[in-house]
Amino acid sequence: MTGFEIFWPMVAHVLLVFVLYALLSFRRVGLVRAGKVQVSQFRENRDEPGESLVVRNSIANQFELPVLFHVCCVLLYITEADNIVSLVLAWLFIASRYLHAFVHVTSNRIRYRRPLFMAGVATLGGMWIWLSVWMANS
Repeated sequence: MTGFEIFWPMVAHVLLVFVLYALLSFRRVGLVRAGKVQVSQFRENRDEPGESLVVRNSIANQFELPVLFHVCCVLLYITEADNIVSLVLAWLFIASRYLHAFVHVTSNRIRYRRPLFMAGVATLGGMWIWLSVWMANS
């Protein structure tokens, strides 16, 4: 390992956030052009149509649990616990984020979203446990 691998899952998450912002813009512009909403509705985010609301909610979700992911990745790097175990967990977490976001902005079925979210929670929990064990044994 070169020492920077733990940052690539972080970059992948940032890419997801930018893709979601692009999708939000695309959907909002489409709604305005179709005459379904007025631009002024987005000024205060009142009565946002479902087509763009699900994307906005997915973006908000990227700044909740993933904050703990980014902090953990930095701490893993600082403590030199960024090895294959933490890297696999980090990529699994990011995979769960991508899948969760995909379901969120397409079908938005809780039946599929919740297990993906919980898989991310469990994986992130594993990352924090790994960091804690690493520090306790150092």
